[in-house]
Amino acid sequence: MRQLGIGELARRVGMRPSALRYYESVGLLPSAERTAGRRIYPVATVRRIALIKMAQRAGFTLAEIRALLDTDGDRGAARQWRALAESKLPELDRFIRQTQMLRDAVADCLACGCMNFDKCGLLAEDGPGTAQPRG
Repeated sequence: MRQLGIGELARRVGMRPSALRYYESVGLLPSAERTAGRRIYPVATVRRIALIKMAQRAGFTLAEIRALLDTDGDRGAARQWRALAESKLPELDRFIRQTQMLRDAVADCLACGCMNFDKCGLLAEDGPGTAQPRG
């Protein structure tokens, strides 16, 4: 079985070796074997890190990811993944709505074109259209 030193693994997954050591310390990665004092990981660790990164992008906490990874590869893992994913969907939907509102606000600001943040009606405390022109 092919193995990777921590530096090579870090390059492959686009992370720093210190982050990999942290993942190991919090239980996201199994303890690495040591050869001549160097951490050596199985090549399958690349796939595990890809899963961790995907879960992080989806908003899962490291504790949630660790709980998912701690399950055996049986039906319990599939059930746990389903439960975590279903509980995360409403949070992701809220994030998408909030992000869309921010995107719309930036687009409105660009469409306004005034580029005068002190006088722009879109930035008034009472909301768009309520700012009084200043002389």
